[in-house]
Amino acid sequence: MIQNLIHQYNLLPHPEGGYFKETYRSEESIPAGGLPVRFSGGRNFSTGIYFLLLKDLFSAFHRIKSDECWHFYEGDSLHVHVLHADGSYQLIRLGKNREEMEVYQAIVPAGAWFASETMGEYSFVGCTVAPGFEFQDFELAKAVELISEYPESSHLIERLCRQ
Repeated sequence: MIQNLIHQYNLLPHPEGGYFKETYRSEESIPAGGLPVRFSGGRNFSTGIYFLLLKDLFSAFHRIKSDECWHFYEGDSLHVHVLHADGSYQLIRLGKNREEMEVYQAIVPAGAWFASETMGEYSFVGCTVAPGFEFQDFELAKAVELISEYPESSHLIERLCRQ
């Protein structure tokens, strides 16, 4: 099943963990002057990817400069751990089990640190980013620095960081 997903959707290893495939990049773009100063240049209106996480893999804590909308497609529940700029922690439960307070889609706001992990064998999800994603807007967290900012989440940060 998992190998079929990887093959059918031409998924490739993602630098933060898991597998992905870009499925959409808008043809139109926003010029740099129309964006907040955190962006170094123009950006496409929006981008979209498929994203697959497997058991014993995780998407390490990182942040991007745009809002990211997560969409659940199939498999097991996915937990997205979000550390907000105000110091608060949020657990987003993506999945189909409404009785367990899972949702089919949720937003991670621009600039928030976040990591994700499947709660079973695999989670197949999608992510839509606006303004569109560029790798230059991606920052992988360093555990020591993130723990100094969010000491109450140190156990989670140590588990879900690669550096």
